[in-house]
Amino acid sequence: MSGTETPRVPARRLSTLRAVLVLGLLEAFGPLSMDLYLPHLPQLARSFDVSDALAQATMSACMIGLGLGQLVAGPLSDRFGRRRPLVVGVAAFAVLSVCCALAPTIEMLLAARFLQGLAGSAGIVISLAVARDLFTGVALSRMLSLLLVVSGTAPIVAPIVGGQLAYVMDWWGVFWVLGGVGVCLVALVLFALPETLAPAERHAGGMPEALAHAGEAVRDPLFRAVLLAGAAGGVAFFTYLSMSSFVMQEQFDLSPQAFSLVFAACALASIAGGQISRVLVPRLGPARMYLTGITATLASTLVLLALASAGASGALIAASLVLFMLLAGTSGPNGSTLALARHGARAGTAAALLGTSTFLFGPVVAPLAALGGTTTLTMAATMAIAAAAAAVIAWIGVRRAARAPGAGEIGELSPSTGR
Repeated sequence: MSGTETPRVPARRLSTLRAVLVLGLLEAFGPLSMDLYLPHLPQLARSFDVSDALAQATMSACMIGLGLGQLVAGPLSDRFGRRRPLVVGVAAFAVLSVCCALAPTIEMLLAARFLQGLAGSAGIVISLAVARDLFTGVALSRMLSLLLVVSGTAPIVAPIVGGQLAYVMDWWGVFWVLGGVGVCLVALVLFALPETLAPAERHAGGMPEALAHAGEAVRDPLFRAVLLAGAAGGVAFFTYLSMSSFVMQEQFDLSPQAFSLVFAACALASIAGGQISRVLVPRLGPARMYLTGITATLASTLVLLALASAGASGALIAASLVLFMLLAGTSGPNGSTLALARHGARAGTAAALLGTSTFLFGPVVAPLAALGGTTTLTMAATMAIAAAAAAVIAWIGVRRAARAPGAGEIGELSPSTGR
C-alpha cells in the first residue's frame, strides 16, 4: 500500500472525502460534550453553589462515561457491524443531553453527564474502527491527521459559540443545543455512512469472544506500550482541558469570550500539529513520528512549568498552552496507527481499549490535583509529570517492541513500505 490515503475496501463504499467529513464529525463527540459549555463552568459552579472542583467533576463524569462506554460500543461494533451501535449511541446521546438540561441538582447533572458520555462514546470509538477498516499504516496515520481538520474544528468553534451563548442563555441551554447536534448526527449516520465491516469479518461469539479479542490486543507489546502512554498523556490533556478555564478566567481575569479565543487557538494548533505529522510521516514512519512528537510534548510542558514557576503573564501561559497542543497533535495519529497495526480483525475492541485508557485516568487525576486550588502552577506541574510518564513509557515500550521477536510487523510501518 502506498503512503497515500489508499482505501482497503472498494472506494465506492466510502470515499476518502466522505470518510474525512463523516468520521471527523463523529469524532467531535468528545470536544462537543466538553468544549461547548467550557466557558460556562464558573457560572455552573455559582448556579449550584458548589466548588470549582465539583464543577469540573461534571466534565470528569462525562469523560469517564466516554471512556467506559467505548468498552461496550467497540466490541459491539466488531460483533454487529459499525452502523447499528452508532445509531443507538448517537440517539441516546441526544436524549441524555436533554436530561442534562433538565437536571435540578448537581448530583443529577453528574449522573446525566456520565450517561451522556456512555452514549457519546460510540461516535468516538467506532469512527476510529471504521478508519482502521479502510486504511492501515502510513495511510491510516495520514487519514487520522486529516480527520483532525474536521474533528479539531469542534474545539475551535465550540468554545467561541459557547462564549457567545453565554450572552443569551445559561449553562443548561447549552445542553439543549447538544441535543439538537445529536439529532443531526443520527441523520448523518443513517444517510452518509455505509457499513464498512463485512459480515464475514465479524465475530459470531458473545462476551467470551470479545474478551478473547481484548486479551489478544493487550498481549501485543506494541499495543500495550501505546495504551499506557496514552493513559498518561490523557492525564496531561484533561488537566489542561479542565483547569485552563479557571486559570485564565480567575487568575488572569479573562472574560468567557476571551478565554474561548485562547481555547480556539489551542485547538487550531492541534490541527496544525496533525498536518505537520501528515507531511512528515511518509518519510519518518509512524513509530519515529510518534516518539518525536511525544518527546516534544514533554518539552512543551516543561516550558509551561518554568513559566508558571516564574510567575509569567497570562499571555505567555496561553502561548505555552498553544505550543503544548501543537506538539501533542503530531503524536496522536501515529499512536493510534501503531496501536491498531496488528488488530484489523478486532479494530473496535482495540480502539475501545485505547480510547478508554485516554479518557479514564485524566478525569480522575485532574480533579484530585485541583483539590488544593486551581492555579497555574498546579496545572503546569500535573501536565509535566503526566507528559514525562507518557514519554518514558513510549520510549521504553515502543523501542522494546521493535526489538522483540516477530517485530517485523513494525517494519511494515516504515516509510519505505508505506504501511
